[in-house]
Amino acid sequence: MTLILHDHDGGIDDYLSTMLLSTIEDIELLGVVVTPADCYIEPAVSATRKILELVDRSNVPVAASTVRGCNAFPPLYRRDSYIIDRLPILNERSSVQTPLVPESGQQFLVRMLQSAPRPVTLLVTGPLTTVATALETERSIGSNIEKIVWMGGALNVPGNVESMWEPGHDGTAEWNAYWDAEAIETVWRTEIPFILCSLDITNRVPVTDDIIQRIAKQRRYVLSDLAGQCYALASPQEFYFWDVLATAYLGRPDLYELREYEVEVITEGASQGRTIVKPGGRKIQVFEDVDVEGFYEYFLGQLMR
Repeated sequence: MTLILHDHDGGIDDYLSTMLLSTIEDIELLGVVVTPADCYIEPAVSATRKILELVDRSNVPVAASTVRGCNAFPPLYRRDSYIIDRLPILNERSSVQTPLVPESGQQFLVRMLQSAPRPVTLLVTGPLTTVATALETERSIGSNIEKIVWMGGALNVPGNVESMWEPGHDGTAEWNAYWDAEAIETVWRTEIPFILCSLDITNRVPVTDDIIQRIAKQRRYVLSDLAGQCYALASPQEFYFWDVLATAYLGRPDLYELREYEVEVITEGASQGRTIVKPGGRKIQVFEDVDVEGFYEYFLGQLMR
């Protein structure tokens, strides 16, 4: 049984990542931390608790991180957290039993890692700031992290930080990396095994009209219904299975091919947040290839619950 802690930042696909985690056999979800990046923290925490309730995981504690990044996500992106929190499917119950812990998300990570009976895998689908802060608070917890799986960065493809939101940036960074590039550097200075799900691979798994239609045909299942509503919200924009692709690795690693790269991150200037391949840099594992149709079929199958 793999022990998992999920750290997400409240974007549309982050909630679906938590939902997908709940369906994966042979893992124990110890808790969920919400980092206040691609969201507003109160509705994002509320929506996360409601989703855990919906999928019968109301025993999983949720914690709100209090960290701050260097470059805020656009408000247009962040407001989705309010919409998700108000979806009818998440508001049929009169009360939510999923616990909200009183300590901050970074303190929660420290405590959970210190008390875990064996090393824990961290799935991070937002910026690395909460993890970096926890490591700076208590460096010893690194020995109880089996590995970090992170959705972020762009190695050999353009980033998704657009000039319309960030004038002066050259567009080479991915948003989770750009929010706090120094946090990446902090985590990469450790020896914790690290697996990267970057835009290089997520660009291959778009949320297409066909996939949305296939989800719609399954809406008699609660998870398919929720996923369909979330992806309908995302439909006006170009959208990919960013966080969901990273999450599915924990259930079906056989669908993925990994390759070792040496990398570093640029922490200032017009390329702030850019992650690059550089000889002599930090050695990490990177998603190099994925069975695209196999991934789609796996995700659709997990939604039939």
